[in-house]
Amino acid sequence: MTNLNSFFCCFLIILFLGCNSNKKRYFDAVVTGHPQATQIGIQVLENGGNAIDASIAVQLALSVCLPSAGNIGGGGFMICRMNSGKAYALDFREKAPKKATRNMYLDQDGNIVDSLSTYGHLSIGVPGTIDGIFEAHKKLGSMSMDSLFNYAITLAQRGFPITQKQAKELNYYQKDFKKFNPNNNYLQSNKWIEGDTLKQVDLANTLRIIKDGGRKGFYEGEIATSIIETTKENGVISISDLKNYKSIWREPIIFPFDDYTLISMPPPSSGGIALAQLLMMLSNFDLNNVEHNSIEYIHLLSEIEKRVFADRSIHLGDMDYYSVPINDLLNFDYNQDRAKKIKLKKATPSNKISNGEFKKLESEETTHFSITDKYGNAVSVTTTLNTNYGSKVFVNKYGFLLNNEMDDFSSKPGHPNVYGLLGSDANAIEPEKRMLSSMTPTILEKNNNLFLVLGTPGGSTIITSVFQTILNVILFKMPIQDAVDAPRFHHQWMPDNIYVEKVLYTDSLVNPLNAIGHNIKERSSIGHVNAILYNQNSISTGADHRGDNLGKILQ
Repeated sequence: MTNLNSFFCCFLIILFLGCNSNKKRYFDAVVTGHPQATQIGIQVLENGGNAIDASIAVQLALSVCLPSAGNIGGGGFMICRMNSGKAYALDFREKAPKKATRNMYLDQDGNIVDSLSTYGHLSIGVPGTIDGIFEAHKKLGSMSMDSLFNYAITLAQRGFPITQKQAKELNYYQKDFKKFNPNNNYLQSNKWIEGDTLKQVDLANTLRIIKDGGRKGFYEGEIATSIIETTKENGVISISDLKNYKSIWREPIIFPFDDYTLISMPPPSSGGIALAQLLMMLSNFDLNNVEHNSIEYIHLLSEIEKRVFADRSIHLGDMDYYSVPINDLLNFDYNQDRAKKIKLKKATPSNKISNGEFKKLESEETTHFSITDKYGNAVSVTTTLNTNYGSKVFVNKYGFLLNNEMDDFSSKPGHPNVYGLLGSDANAIEPEKRMLSSMTPTILEKNNNLFLVLGTPGGSTIITSVFQTILNVILFKMPIQDAVDAPRFHHQWMPDNIYVEKVLYTDSLVNPLNAIGHNIKERSSIGHVNAILYNQNSISTGADHRGDNLGKILQ
């Protein structure tokens, strides 16, 4: 097991169409949260498209076959590393409408009305997915957009068999679909069962309109008009909000440690900064004799996670609206000082931990996919509607869901959102501001070569799931499928609990952790990591067993 003291500074198909370069062999590989989307990604790569082309087709396909999270009415983040080694970060996160106000979710007494930010028209942020797709294609794509749209259009028109998990979810949300959609009956049924064919003719037509009209086909014209008409009763989104939305190319967070380089998202994602901080704090400890998911390991990582999430709550937000102290948060000495306050035999209560002081002279229904191509390019994309089926509002006549991302703002400083995350003025609601996110699409290099592509859904657990998967590969030398499937745990500072998956919730683990001051809570599965691992000239993939994922290799 590597010593961290030196750390400073689905469904899947793998298609073995690797091409021989001078030193490195690359492969076409796709890992997504649904078999239909993965198959479409592979078809794009078989037809000569690159990883960016495949990512566009996969995103559109997920809006059809994974409506709980895949979307054209939400947003997300993309990290890509081209075969030249150049890395890019695309922010297509949703934005607050111009009419949004700081206190829009407070009653007359100043108390939060939680349902307003999580359900219905007022919870909806300005969608970014479609603009992000066209922006990525303009900069890095190679195939025609018509061909990339056609896969999802055909899937929506012909339909596909739903999985057991999807049938269960669709039945669970029937009351919400009916409550928030009096003028349509999308996804409604007396009872869904596994294998039922889900056809979405209106969504197919919507995708045709966007294919023919380009970006304007979504943000202007009949689709935009219907978005406004659908949400006008209680919503605040305007035609101007839609027309003026722009995704942004940002500088990725790049953090070298040992033989590796971390490439991840900057704010308004908190993921890249948090991962770098976690690694820096962990480098203060000797892990040579620490066993995976042992009492010592869970205690140490939880104590580190507390401190990183405390910083997140105070310092992180949209860089276009708040001066995020990135250099301070990524200062090695700062993170080492934070780590030195950790006690190896006793938990520090979260109410005794606050954000650090800088030394002067920041259901969980998302979906993630990872793609590599035979040319040596890699893409990591996390996209979301926020909670399961977002706002539960479908756009009338056009068959797609809108997000409820406004809940990711701090509706009131110090008040938790749906994931229990606290925030401050850095993430307060402002017109046209992007809300803070935990989405963490990530790529790792090893000795300057492509090594690991990964990410996960999971709300606040995204960061810790990615972090633990990285450690499973690097520290514990696990094969990637084992690294993805390994039991996970999570601490986010507030509430002061370690959440552990059921398999870890045993007396032999819980009692010793309680004895040193932790509060242990059992919860259902944490994250759905999808990952691709390169090891010299071979490739392997991990598709999380927690989802509908299966593994298949085509040779």
